[in-house]
Amino acid sequence: MELVQSSKHGMSILFSHLYSSLTYSGTDFLTKPIFLRGFSGSLHLVLLSVLFISWLCKKFKVGHSEGPKEKFKNKGGLYFKQTVICCFGVSVFSLVLCLLNYFYWYRNGWSDEGLMTLLDLALRTLAWGSVCVYLRTQLFNSAKSKYPFLLRVWWGFYLCSSCYCLAIDVVLYRKHVNLPVQYSVSDVVSVISGFFLCYVGYFGKNEDEDILLEEPLLNGNTSGSNEAESSKSKGVDTVTPFSRAGFFSNLTLSWLGPLIALGNKKTLDLEDVPQLAPGDSVVGAFPVFRNKLEAECGTVNNVTTLKLVKALLFFAWKEILLTALYVMIYTLASYVGPYLIDNFVQYLNGRRQYKNEGYVLVSVFFASKLVECIAQRHWFFRLQLVGIRVRSVLATMIYDKGMTLSCQSKQGHTSGEIINLMTVDAERIGDFGWFMHDPWMVLVQVAVALLILYKNLGLASIAAFVATVLVMLANYPLEKFQEKFQDKIMESKDKRMKATSEILRNMRILKLQGWEMKFLSKIAKLRETEAGWLKRYVYANAMTTFVFWGAPTFVSVATFGACILMGIPLESGKILSALATFRILQEPIFNLPDTVSMIAQTKVSLDRIVSFLRLEDLQFDTIEKLPRGSSNTAIEIIDGNFSWDLSSSNPTLKDINLKVQHGMRVAVCGTVGSGKSSLLSCILGEIPRISGTVKLCGTKAYVAQSPWIQSGKIEENILFGKEMERMRYERVLEACSLKKDLEILSFGDQTLIGERGINLSGGQKQRIQIARALYHNADIYLFDDPFSAVDAHTGSHLFRECLLGLLSSKVVIFVTHQVEFLPAADLILVMKEGKITQAGKYNEILNSGTDFMELVGAHKKALSELDSAEAGSVSESTNMSKDVGDMDITDGVVEKKENKDVQNGKTDDVVGSKGQIIQEEEREKGKVGFPVYWKYISMAYKGALVPCVLLAQVLYQILQIGSNYWMAWATPISQVVKPAVSSSTLISVYVALAIGSSFCILVRSLVLFTAGLKTATILFNKMHLCIFRAPMSFFDATPSGRILNRASTDQSAVDFNIPYQVGAFAFAMIQLLGIIAVMSQVAWQVLIVFIPVIATCIWYQQYYMPSARELTRLVGVCKAPVIQHFAETISGSTTIRSFDEESRFRDINLKLTDAYSRPKFNAAGTREWLCFRLDMMSSITFFFSLVFLIFIPEGVIDPGIAGLAVTYGLNLNIAWVIWVLCQMENKIISVERILQYTCVPSEPPLEIEENRPDHSWPPNGEVDICDLQVRYAPHMPLVLRGLTCTFLGGMKTGIVGRTGSGKSTLIQALFRIVEPAAGQIIIDGINISLIGLHDLRSRLSIIPQEPTMFEGTIRSNLDPLDEHTDGQIWEALDKCQLGDKVREKEGKLDSTVSENGENWSVGQRQLVCLGRVLLKKSKVLVLDEATASVDTATDNLIQQTLSQHFSNCTFITIAHRITSVLHSDMVLLLNNGLIEEYDSPNRLLENKSSSFAQLVAEYTVRSGSSFG
Repeated sequence: MELVQSSKHGMSILFSHLYSSLTYSGTDFLTKPIFLRGFSGSLHLVLLSVLFISWLCKKFKVGHSEGPKEKFKNKGGLYFKQTVICCFGVSVFSLVLCLLNYFYWYRNGWSDEGLMTLLDLALRTLAWGSVCVYLRTQLFNSAKSKYPFLLRVWWGFYLCSSCYCLAIDVVLYRKHVNLPVQYSVSDVVSVISGFFLCYVGYFGKNEDEDILLEEPLLNGNTSGSNEAESSKSKGVDTVTPFSRAGFFSNLTLSWLGPLIALGNKKTLDLEDVPQLAPGDSVVGAFPVFRNKLEAECGTVNNVTTLKLVKALLFFAWKEILLTALYVMIYTLASYVGPYLIDNFVQYLNGRRQYKNEGYVLVSVFFASKLVECIAQRHWFFRLQLVGIRVRSVLATMIYDKGMTLSCQSKQGHTSGEIINLMTVDAERIGDFGWFMHDPWMVLVQVAVALLILYKNLGLASIAAFVATVLVMLANYPLEKFQEKFQDKIMESKDKRMKATSEILRNMRILKLQGWEMKFLSKIAKLRETEAGWLKRYVYANAMTTFVFWGAPTFVSVATFGACILMGIPLESGKILSALATFRILQEPIFNLPDTVSMIAQTKVSLDRIVSFLRLEDLQFDTIEKLPRGSSNTAIEIIDGNFSWDLSSSNPTLKDINLKVQHGMRVAVCGTVGSGKSSLLSCILGEIPRISGTVKLCGTKAYVAQSPWIQSGKIEENILFGKEMERMRYERVLEACSLKKDLEILSFGDQTLIGERGINLSGGQKQRIQIARALYHNADIYLFDDPFSAVDAHTGSHLFRECLLGLLSSKVVIFVTHQVEFLPAADLILVMKEGKITQAGKYNEILNSGTDFMELVGAHKKALSELDSAEAGSVSESTNMSKDVGDMDITDGVVEKKENKDVQNGKTDDVVGSKGQIIQEEEREKGKVGFPVYWKYISMAYKGALVPCVLLAQVLYQILQIGSNYWMAWATPISQVVKPAVSSSTLISVYVALAIGSSFCILVRSLVLFTAGLKTATILFNKMHLCIFRAPMSFFDATPSGRILNRASTDQSAVDFNIPYQVGAFAFAMIQLLGIIAVMSQVAWQVLIVFIPVIATCIWYQQYYMPSARELTRLVGVCKAPVIQHFAETISGSTTIRSFDEESRFRDINLKLTDAYSRPKFNAAGTREWLCFRLDMMSSITFFFSLVFLIFIPEGVIDPGIAGLAVTYGLNLNIAWVIWVLCQMENKIISVERILQYTCVPSEPPLEIEENRPDHSWPPNGEVDICDLQVRYAPHMPLVLRGLTCTFLGGMKTGIVGRTGSGKSTLIQALFRIVEPAAGQIIIDGINISLIGLHDLRSRLSIIPQEPTMFEGTIRSNLDPLDEHTDGQIWEALDKCQLGDKVREKEGKLDSTVSENGENWSVGQRQLVCLGRVLLKKSKVLVLDEATASVDTATDNLIQQTLSQHFSNCTFITIAHRITSVLHSDMVLLLNNGLIEEYDSPNRLLENKSSSFAQLVAEYTVRSGSSFG
C-alpha cells in the first residue's frame, strides 16, 4: 500500500513541479534533478501512450487483408537482434535501479526528488519493455525495411535528453554539488544506448533492398513458396551451429535459439534438425573408437569389459576432462554460500567487519551462483554429448558384429536379444555419462563440507565424517542387490523380447491356427517373471531411497548431538552454515542410490555387450578367393568336410569334391534334409569348414530358399545398391515376369514393401529375389530352389528366360525338386545324407545309381496320371499358349482388369503416399494432452494412492522446514545471548522431527513404487492384448521394429523412469513452495520479484516446450528405423554377404544412427538452454532477496530467521522444477506411444456366446462361397471380384492360377484374416462371419505357404496347446516321414528348435506343419502350396498320407505342381480375382482350349525335358 500511495503522490508532484518550475524566472529550474527526472518520465509516458494507441489500432483494425506476412527483411543491416537486446537491457537496468532506489529511500526516508526518480525509473522500465515487445511481435513479422518513423524520432529525443542530463551531471560535479551516483550511471547508460539506437535507426544500411526487388523476378515466385523447400533441406544441408559458435554463444547456449524459434512457428520435422558436427557424428567418431579398441585388444573377439571401458575413456578423454573441470568449479562454487552464511547472519546482527560488507557479501553470493549455474549447465550438456557419441559407437559395433556372426553364435543369440543390446544396453551406457563424475565428486564434496563444518563446529565435524562414512559403507550391500536384480531383469527381458520378436514375425500363422491367445499367455508368463524381479528391484530401490533421504538428517543429528556432548556452543549462524552444508551434501547423497544403481546397471550392460562381441565370427578364411579372370575354374572344392555344429561328430557335409568351370549349369537334387542348401552355404562360406579347400573365382549372387526382402520400394530391392541402368533393369523385369505385377500395383516399382515382403505373394517375393540377383550381373549364381514358390507356367518362364537366357554364359548352381529342369544342366549332383552320391549329366547318371532313379521314378509316377489324350494335344496347346502369352489367357478379362488398373493408378496418384500399405510412423503432434497424464496417474487403483504420495511429501517438507526453523529459532545468535531452550530439549525436538520426516519418505517411496509398478503392468497387459487382437492388416502395415520399440524402450521407461519423473515433479513443486514460503515469511517484498520471475520462467518453459516435445517424439520415431534395419540385416546377413554389400549396409546403419542422434543431441542442448535461463532467473531472485535483507533496518527481523531464509534461498532452483516438468513431459511420451497401441482396432470377437457352433461342426465340410469380394484396405482395389462356387463336403478341390491371381487371398478370406467387402462364405450352413474367430479357425486346418517353426522343442511346435499325448505326437511324426529323423536326435520330442527353425531344413519344417494338421484332424483342410519345398518323392508320400488319413475331409489345395491337383475332384482356376474355370480335371482336360489344359500341356512339355 505504501508503494502505491507513494506512486500516486509522485504523479501529483510530477505535474505540480513541472508547472511551478516553468513559471519561475530565469533558467535555474533546468538544472534541477527533479525537473530532469520529471521531463524524462514525461517523455517515456508519451512513448507508452503512443505504443498503447498503436496496439489498440492494430487490434481493432478490420477489413484490410494484408496478404502473407514476411519476416522483417533487413535484420542484418539494421542490427535487429542487438536492438531488441539493447531495449531489453535498458528495461532490466531501469528495474534494478528502481528497486535499489526503493530500498535506499525506504531505509533513509522519502523525498520529492526520490519519488520523482522512482517514478521515472518505473516508467522507463515499462516503456523500454514495451518497445522490446513491439519490436519482437510487430516489427519482426513485418515486411518493412526500416524502423517506424515515430520510433526513430523518439530515439532522437531520447538521445538529446540523455546527453543534456549527462552534461548537467558534469556541470554540477564541477560545482562540487553532491549527486547520488545512480544518477550519473543512469545517464551514461542512457547516452550509450541512445547513440546505438540512433545509429541503427538513421544510418543502418539497407543491404537487402536490391535483392528484394530482384528475387521474385529471378525465382518466378515469392520467397514464401520456397520457404517450405528451403526448410526441408535446411536440416539435411546445415551442420549444427554448435560446431562454429562463438564464446558468448557457447556460454549462453544461444546457438540453439534458431531451432527453438522454428519449433515455435511450426511442428519440427527431421528435415529441420541440423546435422551433427563431424566429430560428434558416428561417421567420424566410430573409426576413432574402433582404432582405440583395436589398439587395446587387437581384435574385437579378444575384448574384455576393462579394455572396452578403457577404449571408451580414451575415446572421449577431452570431454571427460573438461566436464571434470566443470564439476570441480561447480562443487567449489556451491559451497561459497554455506561458507559465508555465518558472516551474513553476524552482519545482520550488527557485527560489521568493514565498510560496505553487506554489498560485498551479496556480490560474492550472486557471483558464486552465476558460476555454479554456468558450470553445471555445461557439465550436463557436455556429458550428454559424450553419452550420445558412446551410444552411437557401441550400437555400430554391435551392428557390425551382428553382420559377421557365425551360424552357431546366431543360434545362441536371437535377433530379439541382439536388438536389446542395441536399444537398452548401449543406451544405458550412454546415459551413464550423467553419473560418471558422481563417485569422485561425492568425495570432494564431503571433504569441502568437513572443512566448513570444522571451521564452524570444530571437532564435532569428526562425528559428521563418521556418519557420512557409515552412509557410504551402506552402499556396498545395496549395490550388490541392485546389480543382481538388474541382471535378472535384463535376462528375463531378453527372453520376453526374443519371444515377442518371433511371435510378431509369425503372427499370420498364429492367427490361422487360432493360437494367438496361447502365445499371448506365454508372453504374459515371461512378463510375470520379469515383473517379479522388477518388484524386488523397485522395493530395494524404495528402501535405498529411504536410507539416503534420511542420511542428511542422520548426519546433522549426529553432528549436533556431538556438539552438545563435547560442549561446543551452538550459534544460529554456525547451525545455519552447517544445515546449508548438509543440504548441499544431501544432493550427492540423494543421487548416490541412482549412481550405485546406474553403476550396477552399466556394469551388467557392459558385460552383456562384451560377451556378445566375444562370440565366434564366421570363418573368413573358409574360401580362397582368386582374382577375377585368373582361372578357368569358377568353383573348386577338394576333400571338403563341413559342419554347422563343430562339436558334433557327424559332419553336415562329408567328402565333397566338386569342380565347376565358367559357363556351367549345375543342378543339385536330393530328398529333404540331404544337404542341398548346406552345399550352397559352403560355397558362400557360411558353414564352418572342418577340412578341405574351397576356391572361388569371380563375384557371386545368391537367391535364398526363404525369400529375404527389405522393407522399402520394389525398385530398391532389385537395384540393391547398384546404379540404375534402365535397359538392363527392364530386361530383368521382363525375364522375371514382373512387368504385369508392377502394372497391377498402383505405384508400380515405387510401391513400398512391408516388413519381410508381407504385402507380396510368395511367388512375387521369390521373383523379386531372382531379379535382384540378375541385376547384380555376377559371375557365379547360386539358386536355392527358387521355382518352388511360383506356379508351373511362371517357373518354366523363369527357367527359360533367366537360367537359359540371361545367365547362359554364367556359372549357375541351382537346387531344385523339379526333375523336369534337370536335363538342362551340364552337371547334376545327387545329394544324400550330406554326401554327393552321384554326379554327371542327366542320361549318364540315370542308370548308374538308385538315389537319382528314386527321384525321377517318383516324378514319372506323378506324370503317368496324365491321360495319353493330353499328351497327344501337347504341341497344339503349347503353341496356343505361347501365342496367347503369359497373362492373356482370357483377353476380355485381362483387358478389363488393365483398364481398371489404369483408373486406379490415376486415383491413387491423387491420394499420394497414403495409398501405400506401409505408412510413416504416426506421431502425436502438439502438447501432450492432460488425458495422457490423467490416464497414467489414475490407472493404478483408480488413482487412490496419489493423495497418499502427495500427503507424505507435504508432511516431509513441513517437518524438514520445522526442524530447521526450530534450530534457527532455539539457538542463540552469539555466545553472549542466553539460549531459548535447554540443549536436551533442542536436540530431542530436532530428532523427533527428523524421525517423522524419515518415516514420511519411507511411506512415500513404497506407495510411489507400488503405484508405478501396478501402472506399468496394466499398460503392458493392455498394449499386448490390443496388439495380439489386432487384425492382420495392422501387422502388414506396421514394421515389427515399431512394436518392439514400444515393448522394449517405452516399456522400460514406464517400468523405471516415469514413476520417478512424475514423483520428482510433485516433490520439486512442493519443495519450491516451501522455499518461497520461508523466504516470503522473512521479507514479503521477495514476492514482488518472485511474481515476474516465475511469470518469465513459465514463458520460457512455454516457448521451449514445442521444440523439446517434437524433438523427443522425433527421437522415438527415428529409433524404430534403426531397430528395423538391424533386424532385417541380421535375418538377411547371408544374402548381404553373398552380394558383398556389407559396407553399404554399414553406411546405411551409420546414417540411421546419426538420424537418431540428431534430435537426441538437440533435445539435450535445448534442455540446457532452458535450464541456463531459468538458473539465471533463480540467481536474480536470490540476489534481490539478499538486497532486501541488507536494506531492512536492524532489529526489524531476527537475524537467525533471516539466515534461514538465505539457507533456503541457496537451494532456490526454479530451473529444477521446470526442468523436471519438461523431463516428465518428454518421458510421458512413452506412455502416449504405448496408449496409441492400446487403441488399435481389434479383430471381431474370438467367441460369440449366442452364435457358438456345435462341437461336431463342421460335420460335412461343405464350403459355399457367394459373390465374395475382398480388398486389403478401403483405398485399395478389389483382389477377389465376386466369386461364387461350392466346395462339396469330403471332396478335394485344387485351386490353380498364375501368381497374384487371388489364390492365397481366397484362403485368407476363408480364415477371416481379411473380412469380405461383400458376399459371404458358408460352411455347413453357418455363415462364418457370424461366429467367433477362434471357433472358426480352430475347426479348420492349414499347411501354410511359408513353413513356420517356433523356438522351443519338437513337442511344443507340433502341439503348442498341450492337447495331445506323446504317443499321438509320435504317430503324427511317423505319418509325415519325420519319426526316424527325430528319434536320431538325443532329445527326441524335446529336441531343440532354434529361432525360426533354422536348425531344420525348409522341407523338414514343411513336414512339421503337416504333422500339426495330422494331430488337429479337422474336417476342412487347406494346403497353401504346402509341398513346394519338398522333392517329388516326398510330395507323393504327403499326398498319400493325406488321402489315407483325411479321406472324408474337404481338401482345398493351392499348388504349383499340376500333379498335386490332378488327384482333385474339382479344379478352380482363378485369373485376376475372377473364376475363369471350375470343373473336374478330366472335363477341363477334354476341352483342349481350356486354360487348365494349357497349363497341363505347358507342365508336360517342361517335364518332357524340353529344356535339355
